[in-house]
Amino acid sequence: MVSVGFIGFGEAASELARGFLSEGINEIAAYDVMMNHEVWGMKIKGKAEEIGIELVPDVKEVLNRSEIVFVAVPANNALEVAETVKNSLKPNTLYVDVSASTPKTKTEISKHITSVGSLFVDVAMLGSLPVYKHKVPIVLSGSGAYLFTEKMEKYGMVLENIGIEPGMASAVKLIRSIFMKGVSALYIELLEAAYTYKVDDIVLKSVSKTMDAFNFEETMNRLVTGNAIHAARRAVELDGSVEMLTEVDLDSKMTSSAREKLKYFANLNLKEKLNGEKPSNWKDVLKLYL
Repeated sequence: MVSVGFIGFGEAASELARGFLSEGINEIAAYDVMMNHEVWGMKIKGKAEEIGIELVPDVKEVLNRSEIVFVAVPANNALEVAETVKNSLKPNTLYVDVSASTPKTKTEISKHITSVGSLFVDVAMLGSLPVYKHKVPIVLSGSGAYLFTEKMEKYGMVLENIGIEPGMASAVKLIRSIFMKGVSALYIELLEAAYTYKVDDIVLKSVSKTMDAFNFEETMNRLVTGNAIHAARRAVELDGSVEMLTEVDLDSKMTSSAREKLKYFANLNLKEKLNGEKPSNWKDVLKLYL
């Protein structure tokens, strides 16, 4: 049976731990720097007690007791943690960083971890942990990715190994977030405007009809290839949208940003390069200027 440790015991760690216990992994130790905090400490200890996880007094005990160490700390602390704990790692420990750090930071962390003979795993979780727990879809990369897959797939983890380069998995997550978080903010701006003008039912039905006509990739391809030819015209239309929102004192950050992106796209003069012919694939558009 594999032994698992957690550095940081917030939502990600607690939901993974809950799932591992259900699979029969009983050797689990956790440490959180905030566990003795007068406010947050009670919450951390309460969660650990509820799940049945042992909180240990210091991070070194987690490292000593664990074959696989999950580091579930905020992205801005991930590199500091690696620098702090690397000399206490046992050789061949699988150091699994689940933070939302950038690819550059994950690469720096990997250098620290591999320099002491341990293996680094860059993990990106692409779903809701409270819903999926340890079965959340995961992409992973790094020097320890294959060994981690070998050890943990048998416990129900849903893993897609995408290579040995650290940072590849985090790139997937952060690029995906451009859309997932961006579109959630765009939805807010759309709904505010539709509700204010009392046309929400009509607008939502119209947008739904357009978006439901094709699958995601087909819709994306159609819109991006269309921008290669029509970006300037579409930017002008958004001028009107921004003016409309301003007239009723609604925020227009997302709409304004979309307009500026389209203006930037129009200034690439792709329409001239394509002789006014819309390309068939979005990659053909990007190849013209990247």
